[in-house]
This record gives sequence, structure tokens and C-alpha cells, in this order.
Amino acid sequence: MARRRTTDTDADDLPRYFVWVRGLEGPEPQKWMAMDFGIGDWKRPLVLAYLELPEDERRLSLSMLARRYPPPRDDLS
Repeated sequence: MARRRTTDTDADDLPRYFVWVRGLEGPEPQKWMAMDFGIGDWKRPLVLAYLELPEDERRLSLSMLARRYPPPRDDLS
């Protein structure tokens, strides 16, 4: 039986979604465990875009994910 290192984290314990939200100074990247919008869906208008991450990308840092998946364009027209 194969042994796992105790420092390894299960993929289930890692954030599953990469999300761009409306911030005070523009789009901000976040990692979420679930697409739970809370009571009354109050978070929904703040979400600009989201992506379910493949298991191999769930360990990446926010900065790496932000470079890989840039924020959506905010067209003013």
C-alpha cells in the first residue's frame, strides 16, 4: 500500500474555483472552495467571472492564476 506524505494536501482541501470579483480599485482575483453566494445571493453582483480549476492548477498561487486567466474586459460601451 502506498504511503502519502503528511504534508501533502488532498485536492478536495484546496480551493476549487478561481474568481474575479469587483474590487474597490478594479477586478481582484480570489480562490473559493465553493460557488456559494451566501444568503440572498448578495455576492452574485460582485462576481465578474469564475472558472472551475483543474486539479493540477488548484495549488497555484493567485498571481500565477491571474496571469494565466486575466480579468474580463470591462467594456464601457
